[in-house]
Amino acid sequence: MLQPGKNVQTPNRYKFFGLLFLVLILPADLYSAERLRIAVSNYNLSSLSMGVAHSRGFFKEEGFDSEVIRMNPNVATTAAVTGDVDFSALIGSLIGAAIKGAPLKLVACSQDRTPIVFVAKPGLKSIKELRGKTIGIPSYGSTPDVVGRMLLKHFGVDPEKEIKAIALPTDASRLAALKEGIVDAIIVAPPIDYEGKKLGFNVLARAGDIFTFPYNGLGTNTRKIKERPDQVKRAIRALIKANNYIRKNRDGTIRVLIDWTKTKPELAAASYDSAWEFFSHDANIPEDGLRVVIDGFRNSLGITRLIPTSEIVDDSFLREAQRELGVAK
Repeated sequence: MLQPGKNVQTPNRYKFFGLLFLVLILPADLYSAERLRIAVSNYNLSSLSMGVAHSRGFFKEEGFDSEVIRMNPNVATTAAVTGDVDFSALIGSLIGAAIKGAPLKLVACSQDRTPIVFVAKPGLKSIKELRGKTIGIPSYGSTPDVVGRMLLKHFGVDPEKEIKAIALPTDASRLAALKEGIVDAIIVAPPIDYEGKKLGFNVLARAGDIFTFPYNGLGTNTRKIKERPDQVKRAIRALIKANNYIRKNRDGTIRVLIDWTKTKPELAAASYDSAWEFFSHDANIPEDGLRVVIDGFRNSLGITRLIPTSEIVDDSFLREAQRELGVAK
C-alpha cells in the first residue's frame, strides 16, 4: 500500500533519468570510434572491397570511423610511410617501396587475381601484335602497369624494348585515347572492357585467367604493426567481411558499385559479373603471384640478392582474423 506523501510517479521518474543518461552517454560512445584513413587508387572495381567495407558498415562494426581517400600510387605510398593514412590499398607501389627499404608491410590481399584487361583497336587480335605499339597505362610502376608487363612477358613481348607506354590516369581517359587513336591498346579494369567491346574494340587478354596475383589489399607501416596490432587485425576483419558480402550478395554489391563508381546499373552489373570471383573469401596473399611481383621489381631495380617474402609481408594478423571469423584453412 502506498504511504502518504509518496510520489506515485517514481517509476516514470526513473525512466526519465534513464533516458537522460542515454542521451548524454550516446554521443560520447558515438565519438569513440577510431578514425581510419585508407588510400585507394580510384573509386572503382579494384577498390570495391574498401567501398563495401565503408558503405555497408563493416569498418564501423570493427570500431572505425572510416575515410577512403583517392590518391595516386606515389602519394599513397608516402602517406602510408608517414602515417598520414593508416593503410594503403595500392599494394603494387607499396611492395615496390618495401623492396627499396621503406618500412611497409603487406598484411592482406583483397583480390588474389586481377580484373586487368588488355583492350585494343579492331585491327589487333593478340598480345603478340602489340610489338612496336603504344599502350595506355594508369601510371608508371602502378599495379596495372606491373600486371600489364607480366602479361606482355607471358606472351613473349618485351615491355621494355618493344612497347611504348603513355601514362593516362583514369580508365575513361585511356578509353578516350584509344577512340582517338592516340594509343593502340589500353590496360583497364571492368567495365571499360565491356564499353570497349560495345564500341568495336577487342579484348586481347584477361590477367585473371592466366595467373594469381596480389592485386589489391591492405598495406601499412611497421610502426602501426608494432604500436597498433589490434587496429591492423580489425581492419583485416572488415576486409574479409566485405569480400564475403561481395561474393554472396550480387544485388547489394551492384548497388554499392553504382554509388561507388558513379556508373550506370548496366555497367555496374557487367563489372560485378566479370570479377566477383576474384575477391578472396579469406584475404590470403598468393605466394606464387607475390614472388613474381617481387622478382619483377628486383630485376628492374638491379637487385641481385633473393628477397624473401617475409621482408614484404606480415600475415600474422591475417591468420588471427581468419581464425576469429572461421575462414582459416
